Amino acid sequence: MSSVTAGSFSTELQSEVLSLPSSAWNRSSELLNKMGDLTVAKTYKRETKNRVFVNRSLHLEKIRFFGMDMDYTLAVYKSPQYESLAFRLVVERLICIGYPEAIRDFEYDPSFSVRGLWFDTRYGNLLKVDPYGNLLVCVHGFSFLESSDVRNFYPNKFVQLDEGRIFVLNTLFNLPETYLLSCLVDYFTNSKEYSNEPTGVNCDDLYMSYKSIFQDCRDAFDWVHLEGDLKKITVENLEMYVQKDGRLPIMLDRIREHEKKTFLLTNSDYTYTKQIMSYLLDGNNRSWETYFDFIVVDAKKPNFFSEGTILRTIDKETGAQKIGTFIGLMQEGHVYSGGSCDVFSELIGAKGKDVLYIGDHIFGDILKSKKIRGWRTFLVIPELAQELYVWTNKKTLYNRLQNLYALLSDMFKNLDSTSLCMPDISSVREAIREVTLEMDLSFGMLGSLFRSGSRQTFFASQVMRYADIYAVSFLNLLHYPFSYLFKSPSMLMPHESTVEHDAADSAAEFGELVLRAGLGVKTVEEEGTGDQANGTARTSIAKNRDYHVPHLRAETPRRVTHHHDEDDSDDDGCGDGLLRNKCRTAEVQS
Repeated sequence: MSSVTAGSFSTELQSEVLSLPSSAWNRSSELLNKMGDLTVAKTYKRETKNRVFVNRSLHLEKIRFFGMDMDYTLAVYKSPQYESLAFRLVVERLICIGYPEAIRDFEYDPSFSVRGLWFDTRYGNLLKVDPYGNLLVCVHGFSFLESSDVRNFYPNKFVQLDEGRIFVLNTLFNLPETYLLSCLVDYFTNSKEYSNEPTGVNCDDLYMSYKSIFQDCRDAFDWVHLEGDLKKITVENLEMYVQKDGRLPIMLDRIREHEKKTFLLTNSDYTYTKQIMSYLLDGNNRSWETYFDFIVVDAKKPNFFSEGTILRTIDKETGAQKIGTFIGLMQEGHVYSGGSCDVFSELIGAKGKDVLYIGDHIFGDILKSKKIRGWRTFLVIPELAQELYVWTNKKTLYNRLQNLYALLSDMFKNLDSTSLCMPDISSVREAIREVTLEMDLSFGMLGSLFRSGSRQTFFASQVMRYADIYAVSFLNLLHYPFSYLFKSPSMLMPHESTVEHDAADSAAEFGELVLRAGLGVKTVEEEGTGDQANGTARTSIAKNRDYHVPHLRAETPRRVTHHHDEDDSDDDGCGDGLLRNKCRTAEVQS
């Protein structure tokens, strides 16, 4: 029998497993016997920069449609050049509507902003929160508030996500907006001609609430994107603002070579989409449109995933919408505008979970497509490159933090409820704060996108909840076969992640609860033996009764009836293919 030791599967074992006949895959015990008693096998992982990370298992073979957003997904804007451009244009717009000329001196600082912050329109604060609304960082203008100051605004250091009060700055387009809001709040708070109020500022007989400042800023950004010169300047300077990657046409072609369908679903208008996509894909006597089976512009996401709008066709010569609602079959080479997910799915023959939608917008692309329509989701997170760099290159800080936690634990060693002494942990706690701050500043002024110290952010919780898979770029799929099974890691609770498997205690040491819970548990073999032994007695008792109970108790399942990872099952007609194909691969993310 082959054996597996800690490290990795032997080449010999891999050959034995792959040589099993198809029918053997239905008898999993044969595979387990081949593997022997395995402890910890080291899982193969691709280079960190090329990896796709997994929240929920996803089998690429089951995906029939690959849908893609354009902005920041296919068309990746160069940072910080693009954000700086948007910032300058919005500042000019605000000056045009009456804001002070002095704000023209502000310049975009890419080290400040991070996605996923909440802006409290009542008090003018930028908030970094955990998944439950507990405050991690609070910034008023450029001032990072101490705990005592934070409690003046939020007595419990908690704020509820109230859409009438809180605006979530979730998108990459929000990065310059995040910084500009801090610039404006800081300017009006600290300028001598303005006096501070809890919810705004006064200047003579003028009152400006933080909510009105936010709304002016929000309207100015919308104006710059929809009516201003942002798109015009971008297309006139494509090399300056848009990254061109030669792998993009290769990736799109490979998807279709594997008999998958591709579609582009973007909120951008046709003229802008054509200019951007032509820059990225045109060449070799081939138009960008030939890389997609279906193209939808002006999609109006996230509204597209609910009631939607009228589906129309686009006149590619003029870029104008044709009158009437489109009701025919969607054709390659045609461009459509608007519509809804229901209508679009019906016209292309998609069924929900056979669609993988790839986008960068946690709300407009990922949350709504997942929550409302059940599409599988791939979130593009460009900032992940910086996150991974810090995570891998600041290992000493991480180790120092773990050592401090270990020291804190040792200080309470051998103490219980009878102990009267109180260890002085103040120096350790202060050291933990200092190391945590140093780690946070390695990511930027407001820290990591995903955490603050040991606590996850609201953005991280949304990624884990709604993104099936995520990566720096969707082009990372180039490094995986289209038969790949992305396997999600085990989600451990504290009582599982902090208790070693070899720290085994006898059931008696845990008390009656363990013994009582285990009384009714039987293996399949034990159950069969027990049924045979008790069968005659049960039958004789039943004969002396005037009634019959169909089942006296539940039987232990003798086969797998359901699996928590739906993409681990052989449903949807994929089972035979899984058993026949011996080259399936899987990677457990850690």
